[in-house]
Parts: sequence; C-alpha cells; structure tokens
Amino acid sequence: MLTMAMPALRFGSRAGIFVAAMAILLVLIAFVRWFWSHYRPTERLPPGSMGWPLVGETMDFLQPHSATSRGRFMEKHIKRYGNVFKSSLFGHQTIISADPELNKFILVNENKLFQCSYPSTITGILGKWSMLVLVGEEHKRMRSIAINFMNPAKLKDFFFKDIERHVLLTLQSWKDGDVLFAQQEAKKFTFNLMAKQILTFNPEEPRTQELMKDYYTFMKGVIAAPLNIPGTAYYRALKSRSKILDTLGRIMDARSQKPEDKYNDLLEVVTKSGSLTTEQVLDLVLNMLFAGHETSSVALTLALKFLADAPAVVQQLQEEHQAIYAARSFEKERLTWEDYKKMNFTHCVINETLRLGNVVRFVHRKALKDVYFKDFFIPKGWKVLPVFCAAHLDAGVYCRPLEFDPWRWQQIQEKNVYFTPFGGGNRLCAGADLAKLEMAVFIHHLVLQFEWKIAEADRAMAFPFVEFEKGLPIQINRRCFRPMQKQQ
Repeated sequence: MLTMAMPALRFGSRAGIFVAAMAILLVLIAFVRWFWSHYRPTERLPPGSMGWPLVGETMDFLQPHSATSRGRFMEKHIKRYGNVFKSSLFGHQTIISADPELNKFILVNENKLFQCSYPSTITGILGKWSMLVLVGEEHKRMRSIAINFMNPAKLKDFFFKDIERHVLLTLQSWKDGDVLFAQQEAKKFTFNLMAKQILTFNPEEPRTQELMKDYYTFMKGVIAAPLNIPGTAYYRALKSRSKILDTLGRIMDARSQKPEDKYNDLLEVVTKSGSLTTEQVLDLVLNMLFAGHETSSVALTLALKFLADAPAVVQQLQEEHQAIYAARSFEKERLTWEDYKKMNFTHCVINETLRLGNVVRFVHRKALKDVYFKDFFIPKGWKVLPVFCAAHLDAGVYCRPLEFDPWRWQQIQEKNVYFTPFGGGNRLCAGADLAKLEMAVFIHHLVLQFEWKIAEADRAMAFPFVEFEKGLPIQINRRCFRPMQKQQ
C-alpha cells in the first residue's frame, strides 16, 4: 500500500508545483503588461511617475493637507515634473493638470474632447441619476431643471427673502459671549434653507432634524473607502441614503393624495412636470440637498475664519453694510435686491474666500479621443484631473496667492478665465449664484450684529472635501450698532 501511494504523492506534488508556477507566471505577465502600459516610451506624454502597481499614487494624492495650500503631493510633483504630469490615480492612468490654460481647455471642451468620469463608488452613494456623474443629454436635462429652479428671477423673487429669514433665525440663536462651532452653524443654516426650498420643511420640525441627521451620515460615506461592510462609514452612508429616499418617497405619496395643495418647492416642480421617473426625482432631490448645502456651508465657514484674521477687511465690510442700512427707510427693515447689488466689497470678499479656500479642488474627466495641447499628448481613454486649487494658488496667476486679499478683486475681473471655484463650461455649478447670495446676506447681518474671534486655533483641511479639524470654534459678542430684528 505504501509503495503504491508514493508515485501518487510525487505526482500530486509535481502538479501543485506546476500550478503554483503557472500562477506566478500569470502574475508576472500581468505585471509586465501593467508596467509596459504605464512606462512604454511615448514621446509626447507628460513626465511623471505611476507609483505602485494597482494602487498607483492614489494614497499620496488623497493625503489630508491644508485647504489653503496645494498639498505636498502637488507641490512635490509640480517641482519635479512641471504643471502637467502623468500619474496613476483611482486605478486609472491619469494626466494631472495644474496649468490654468489646460484646465480652461478641459472645461470648455466638455463632451467634445473630454467627458465627466467619476469613480464608480461615487455613483453608488449619490445615485446613477446624480448630476455629478451624468453625461451628455441626460446631464443637460437634469442641469436644466436645476438652473430653472435657481435662475436669477427666482433668486430675486423666491429665494431672497427666505435666505434672509434663515440667516436671522440662525443669528437670533446666538447669545452674547457664546463660543460656537462656526462650521456646525453654517451647515445648520444652509441645510435648513435647502430643506425649505426643496421640500418645504421648516427648521423647527422634527422631520427636518431627522433628515439632517441622516444626511450628515450619508455625507461621511461620500469620501469613505467603498467597503459595504457593517460598521464602516460607507455601509452607514448607504443605509442613510435608503432612509432619506424612503422619507422622500413617503412625501411624494402623501402629496399625490392631495394634488390640489401647493408648495412652490423643487419637489413640486419636478413631480408635476411628469418628465422624470420616481428614481430620477429622488436622486435629483438628494443631489440638490448635497450641492446646495455642502459648498455654501464650507465657503461660509472659510469666510468666518479668514475675516477673523483680517480686521481691516471686517472694518471695510462694516462700513459698506452700515451705509446700506443707513440708506433704508423705516418701512424697509429687510434687505432688498437693490441693497444686494450694492455689496461690491462683499463680493470681493466672497471671491477671495473661494479662491484661497478652494471648496472644489479638482474634478474628474476622461479623454474621449487623443488630445494634443501645447507640447502635451493626452491619450484617448486616460483620466484627466484639472486641479483648480493649483491654479488659484499659482503665483504666476495671482500676486501673493497665499494672502487673503479681497482688494485684489477690485482690479481683477470676476470672469477671469482661470478663476474656477464652481468648475466651468457646461458643467458650471448650477447653484453658484445661490451660494454667493447666501454668503452675502449672511455677511451683511453678521458684521452689523456681531464681532467674533477664533476661540481655539483651527485650520481647514482637504480630505479631499474641505473640513475644519475642530469645527472652527469662535467666540461671538454682540455689537451695539443695530438691534436684532424679530421674525414676523
């Protein structure tokens, strides 16, 4: 029996060795193919490094860094390779651009030479009908709905008074001498405003608070590792997404039972138009909450931080808004659209906050065909990342780019083609004007009502979304210039 078993054992060992050898050979072949595809000589490809197999340089690229800097990854690569370089990010061969001209070229050639191309994990969180991931005609249709909802006429006649109302509600909750977390206050203000405009939810309602809680859990998953395992941020985010969509679905069902009721909100507009499926409506509403809340709240928090460190800027803001207030009659206690148009220096402050703070740091694109730009060749199918913060902080574009200097915008045209805080081209953020309006109205009442200082040292970090490490604690003190208005 023993002698009969020995040949079988030897045969089995040889077979195992053969299988192992074949597996190693296949891995080597795969590695060589990967290496060749990344490193084969291509005369006009930008210089760069592809990093490690499979993971590339993704982890280095996503390392947290100060929001008012380009980050260690960008600084190191720009110094070594120049403003345009190749890399491997998010599993794809990628061209990274810190070149203002190339960034503009990419944005204006959307759907011609380049196309939006976000990682698939973003689709899992935001939904397949998210404006962020849609391309072509579907994106155009969804964006048209958003633009129509936030066009200049509606900002003036529909949003303006509601924005001021929510600003005053927020400021009325502040007590003299309080230490507040500015980021939390900004998020509460912008979320309540969007919940009112999109769903007619009022701040004091329990359902608003519940929706806000689910939304914040959902938001944490957008930048989390895509591990759909119980206990992970991504898993919790998907659960929260389901809860939010369930809430929205129940609202739609309840409204369908009373079609005669009027709400004048986004949900009513898109449901009664009949042009979207239920799934499309739900994704659109969720994404409008995301877009209308996130950018505005971060930008407003950044403004509070920058202004706390710039007393001369605050002084000029106070003078501008005191003059606006003094010009009102007693019958005109609230702001008017004409008042808003007079906020010239305020708009300089907003532009400088967006330039230095860089809420939107980069976007994902893909080359639809071989592209030649200057001396650079971008192969078809390669991903392209125009990095806006690199251009905004480029000394060749802005003098003393790391300084908070709103006065620079008294000489610079706001339509500077290299100023892209909300993206550009036909994917320019539909809520850009709304975000600026929110910031201007908040700043108006803030500088008239309060003085503030940083209660504890804090800094804005890019994760890649911009967040303050401690939520920006500020101490506020009421000014004597003007009594707080009561809500009607």
